[in-house]
Amino acid sequence: MDIATLEENLKAGKLNSIYLLYGEEKFLLDNCVKKIKKLFGETINGINYIQIDNNNVTEIIADIETPAFGYPQKLIIAKDTGLFQKAKRSKQMSETKSKKDDIKFGIKFASYLDENIEMIKDSVILVFIEYEVDKNDLYKAIEKVGCVCNFERQKPIDLAKRLKAICNAYKVNIDNSTLNYFIEACGTSLQDLINEIRKQIEYVGENGTITKQTIDLLAIKQFESIIFDLTDSLGKKNISEALKVLKNLIYAKEPIQKIFITLYNHFKKIYITKIAIREKLNIAESLKLKPNQTFLANKYTMQSKYFKEEELRKILQEFINLDYKAKNGTMDINVGLEAILCRYCS
Repeated sequence: MDIATLEENLKAGKLNSIYLLYGEEKFLLDNCVKKIKKLFGETINGINYIQIDNNNVTEIIADIETPAFGYPQKLIIAKDTGLFQKAKRSKQMSETKSKKDDIKFGIKFASYLDENIEMIKDSVILVFIEYEVDKNDLYKAIEKVGCVCNFERQKPIDLAKRLKAICNAYKVNIDNSTLNYFIEACGTSLQDLINEIRKQIEYVGENGTITKQTIDLLAIKQFESIIFDLTDSLGKKNISEALKVLKNLIYAKEPIQKIFITLYNHFKKIYITKIAIREKLNIAESLKLKPNQTFLANKYTMQSKYFKEEELRKILQEFINLDYKAKNGTMDINVGLEAILCRYCS
């Protein structure tokens, strides 16, 4: 089941007996869990509401079978249980005893679900919450009788729809190109984007319009977005602006080593993009971008136009040389980084 379908079902008041909710998009996942709890109704901890984790997961069968005294059903939320793992096949990859126990219990619990599903449907709402899962026996057992939903990071088009709905609710205007700019600047974490869009809404007010200028004025840009800004300035030979962005990062207490490594990786991706364009390869695949990052292919393509292949090779080699000199103490990394930027713009 996808996220939108699950949200629609919960909005309509439809509750399943068993859920497996997992993935990186924690904000939407948490919202769905809150809706499940709200639909379930009053909860009394230890009576009709049980919380399970890796420390007490082996008690889950006893908790299912213990009546919810005075209540028709029991809500059990099991979080980060370790049950959704497969045994490693490679002999070289060892497993801890704890993990082996989790895997064994997961297999046992999968059989228990198959054998007792009707009883569980009558008496329990069971919700598993995990960060990541393997499609093991327990996963397949829940997939057959319950609801499995992967809360993967939202793609920009889905993020834009959600943010547009929030703006419409507050009668605030924002066009599609500005929405895309906002997402590129603030990242793809829905929680961060909602926090930032609310700030914009408060600033422009009802019937106001969010613009690129208000985003630049108020938004806390993601580190990667600032690196794109720095590279834009460098590509346009605007060394003063490039150094200003660099110094602002340092002033914001970003570790110089992090800035250095990110810049190196950024120029490496521009170089890969340049080669992919020449060889007529898929840029997103060449950069190994995740589905929610494919919009970055256009940004890397645009920035690749600023540089020749030979220039990029030279810049990357200068980064490697600086790394060596910084590690053996013959050059300060701050000074060296500024020197690389200045040499390119000279």
